[in-house]
Amino acid sequence: MSAPASCWAIIPVKAPGQGKSRLAEVLSPAERAALVAAMLARVVEAARGCPAIAQVALVSPSDHGFTGRVTLLSDAAGTLNGALVEAVAALRDAPAERLLVIAADLPEIDARDVAMLASAADASIAIAPDRHGNGTNALSLPWAAAARFRFAFGPGSHARHRAEADRLGFAVETILSAGLENDVDVPADLADARSALTR
Repeated sequence: MSAPASCWAIIPVKAPGQGKSRLAEVLSPAERAALVAAMLARVVEAARGCPAIAQVALVSPSDHGFTGRVTLLSDAAGTLNGALVEAVAALRDAPAERLLVIAADLPEIDARDVAMLASAADASIAIAPDRHGNGTNALSLPWAAAARFRFAFGPGSHARHRAEADRLGFAVETILSAGLENDVDVPADLADARSALTR
């Protein structure tokens, strides 16, 4: 496999102050906001540091302070999966070979993880599951498949995304790495964030 010359990476993220409500029992609102900002910065810089990425976009009501460094795509659909459909439609004329969708809460991600997603084979859809093999933390779609792909993020999305790749006639590549598997959703996940973001 060789990395394509041009990929777009899109990162869906809620408005500032609205993320990680399941951490409310252990973190104050200010602490949650700081954590979200730090993890998002890590993901954006990992994407920007990968030579295969031509452009990075946030699917969000806010550019989270990355003015001039990211493209901002609307999330007016009201749901994550709906917002991704709208984002793909907005990018339909972009000169890209693959579309990467990367979660905003990956505290250990780096450019090498993004490169693994970008270098998926032309006839395949790459899926990076979470550490439990249940959810999906990243997708890598051939550009021609992106507009037809039925996004199904949420509990059980790994299996649904595999089924969707099969429906579209694409092989599945499973991408496994600590940087892509370890997201932060519940208090038990915070050890990964604290160790990665304080290095």
